[in-house]
Amino acid sequence: MILFPAGREFMLNGLSSSIRRLRRGAGELAQRRLREAEALRHSGSASAGALGDFLRRHYLLCAGGIALLFLPPLLAIVLGSRSTLSGYETSTREVNTQVAELLQGEQLVPPPPLPPLVFAQAQAEVAQERPMLVTASRDWGMMHAEYTQRLLMVFKIMKEKYGYDMAILEGYRSPERQNRLAAMGSSVTSAAAYQSWHQYGLAADCAFLRDGKLVITEKDPWAMRGYQLYGEVAESMGLTWGGRWKMMDFGHTELRLPGVMKRKE
Repeated sequence: MILFPAGREFMLNGLSSSIRRLRRGAGELAQRRLREAEALRHSGSASAGALGDFLRRHYLLCAGGIALLFLPPLLAIVLGSRSTLSGYETSTREVNTQVAELLQGEQLVPPPPLPPLVFAQAQAEVAQERPMLVTASRDWGMMHAEYTQRLLMVFKIMKEKYGYDMAILEGYRSPERQNRLAAMGSSVTSAAAYQSWHQYGLAADCAFLRDGKLVITEKDPWAMRGYQLYGEVAESMGLTWGGRWKMMDFGHTELRLPGVMKRKE
């Protein structure tokens, strides 16, 4: 058919007809897509307008819904980010409500300072466990007021209920002194400057007075019994007691106020 003129004409006519049909179909398809896109655009605009009208009419309801949606995770993030000092066991005991009520109304006064000779005599007995005891600060005024009141209440209960007179060995401790003690080894302290609550006035080391002398050693059964009672009373006041740590420090208590000390790295 290609060799004869009539055949070629027949094939060319058929091909032209096919091309025209394809063009016509493509044009119709393009028009249909344009109409659909236009309809979708109008529909989207109408939906957006309807949504805007709804939000304007019910803005209080929408705001409440958004708050309910985002408030629980925000609370979880805030509460979960509170800083705590790692490496120590935190007491889980609840504060004695009766004692807490006493704290609200009664402002206790620190006892008069003991003569320096009392600490010099004790230093000779506990030089390894309590180095530099003589030069330690026992100034109640340099300690945090809230911690001071709780500790004084512990002293009062120990005296009136159990017959133990107590004395403070060291309260506030400067960062320089903390580093000097840390340099003496982990048997003294493993905390460097600003890793101890002493630097914030929120910790103290305490011991017992018997016949005018300090009794610090745990080898004394009377003192050991006192330390156990001291720990129980301190924890009932919401304090953390060092007697529960792996490296036990029976005379140590601290008040871990949130946001004061950053987490140890």
